Amino acid sequence: MLARQVNNEDEILADLASFTRDPLGFVRYAFPWGEGELRGCAGPEPWQEKFLRDLAGVSPDKALLEATASGHGVGKSALVAWIILWAISTCSDTRGVVTANTETQLKTKTWAELAKWYRLFIGREFFKLEATSIFSRDPDHIKTWRIDMVPWSEHNTEAFAGLHNQGRRILVLFDEASAIPEPIWETTQGALTDANTEIIWAVFGNPTRNDTRFKKCFPGGQFAHRWRSRTVDSRDVSFTDKSEIQRWITDYGVDHDFVRVRVLGAFPRVGTVQFIDSDSVAAAAMREAQSFAHDPLILGVDVARFGDDESVIYQRRGRDGRSLSPLRFRGLDTMQLASRIAELHGSTRADAIFVDGGGVGGGVVDRCRQLGVPVLEVQFGAKPDRADFTIDPSKYANKRAEIWGLMREWIKVGAIPDDTEFAAQLTATQYGFNARDEIQLESKADMKKRGASSPDIADALALTFAWPVLPRELERDRNFKPVEFEYDPFAAEAA
Repeated sequence: MLARQVNNEDEILADLASFTRDPLGFVRYAFPWGEGELRGCAGPEPWQEKFLRDLAGVSPDKALLEATASGHGVGKSALVAWIILWAISTCSDTRGVVTANTETQLKTKTWAELAKWYRLFIGREFFKLEATSIFSRDPDHIKTWRIDMVPWSEHNTEAFAGLHNQGRRILVLFDEASAIPEPIWETTQGALTDANTEIIWAVFGNPTRNDTRFKKCFPGGQFAHRWRSRTVDSRDVSFTDKSEIQRWITDYGVDHDFVRVRVLGAFPRVGTVQFIDSDSVAAAAMREAQSFAHDPLILGVDVARFGDDESVIYQRRGRDGRSLSPLRFRGLDTMQLASRIAELHGSTRADAIFVDGGGVGGGVVDRCRQLGVPVLEVQFGAKPDRADFTIDPSKYANKRAEIWGLMREWIKVGAIPDDTEFAAQLTATQYGFNARDEIQLESKADMKKRGASSPDIADALALTFAWPVLPRELERDRNFKPVEFEYDPFAAEAA
């Protein structure tokens, strides 16, 4: 390992250039292992070391295609950050694109992790990191020596079509690749055709689905012959929570899909652990919003429990979950949130208000009732009890799973806002089965552990399905007059 105590910029540049074919050596040299933020960290995990050694095989003769499926919490975001910094700092005029399954993941996880390692990087003075790019500080190379963060769009793939950099280096990274659609892969593949160019295309993800291009990169898949693939088991990584992993294995069994995906880094046997599929959500975002006069207006209120969560009031009328925008609040206490609910009830005369009463939500329920607002408390952990023809409550482990099941069916016909963050919340929630074979959704705490956002908006919409609500009574037409008949049957009988 080279000493990091170098102050001369020319020395640092020379050192970085020496790692053009040595990504592992670069990572060991470029960061202050064992110091400050990295106290207690000796370097990359064994699986990361293996990946970096494989990456050393990059050459201008053949594109290097790397696919990695992993369990949760194995350090893939850190590896992505190291690859970006290695690629851009050891080859002049490197060009690259980084994308992820959602814009939220890209900004708050992938790029945020890059920002952390950039702060620790010995060569950070040579590059500038901004909200959507990292590039050379040399004014003559700003446009030619850069890697950009690019959210994907299935209907606008041009950003992935211009990846040409003849004679230099091209880097393409897909994070959470299992949810990136086929057109993005096809466009990227078609662009990587420059001869005599170092081309690195690395894709990472949790193996949540079997029907994706990501799955086709692995043994048995259509494109497996072109990709070098690997799986990473969460149990083999030093910093994963082994006690939590063991609880999952005890609850589900080691060969259950829930454990295969979240721990073993293996694809599910029978489909996906994603509770609501992406196609249904996308269709609901495009569907015309429709409702009828007799459809009840229902409010669902999810109450924030932590500082970075939101309290959300969702308004749904029949199949229309779009026309009345969800109201989102940060930092409100229980009294303030109850006042907002009371104000909204006063202006809309909602037919039902279902409030998440767990934790601090109980205070919101109590205050609303003091204010005369007719709220109904919903306990996510309670037994499912909606025994009507729309659902079999015995399928679900608790009330939260039950109302998400109802929401999943409604999304097939309903309309929701075209909002990337909301869509990510709906599709990110995963599920498994308990010992009684009942569907059990992962908790918000577990979602946060694997880097997903808290599904506050999605939970608020789900709350609108807590119990059936009678159709609202239509007001009579003020000009209505009953029909008058001249015929009197009693008069005829008297005659």
